[in-house]
Amino acid sequence: MTREFTGWHMLGLMVGGFGIIIAVNLTLAWQAIATFPGVEARNSYEVSQSFQADRAAQDALHWDVSAAIGDGELIVTILDDRGTPVEAEVTRAILGRATNTSQDTTPAFTWNGTSMVAPVAMHEGYWNLRLELIAPDGTKFRRRFPLTAK
Repeated sequence: MTREFTGWHMLGLMVGGFGIIIAVNLTLAWQAIATFPGVEARNSYEVSQSFQADRAAQDALHWDVSAAIGDGELIVTILDDRGTPVEAEVTRAILGRATNTSQDTTPAFTWNGTSMVAPVAMHEGYWNLRLELIAPDGTKFRRRFPLTAK
């Protein structure tokens, strides 16, 4: 015996189908908001007022800064325009995932004569090092380095 397909059946299919779509969208939106690490700056307007001057001061240092991961160590190398290693004061360093702050760590850098080195325990994947330094002449230097751990 076959039953007749009525408007109530169609309504049930439509409500069920759109209900699934809405539920998935709400779940994904909630996950995106819950794992967002936050803002880079509290007031972007204030930061923008000194951006050009800060960038010019950083560029005037003529530093070649690189960050790498190897054998459980985070290595940050700073070379001046003559290729000489530079020892700078680390004012802030955060190593973490790009989308989640639960694994953020603060590396404890030590100077080994040519680079700043910190022991790190990282899982495989994409990481960011957000680094703030002060040059020997007092110039502030800020940069974010994308890193890939294998």
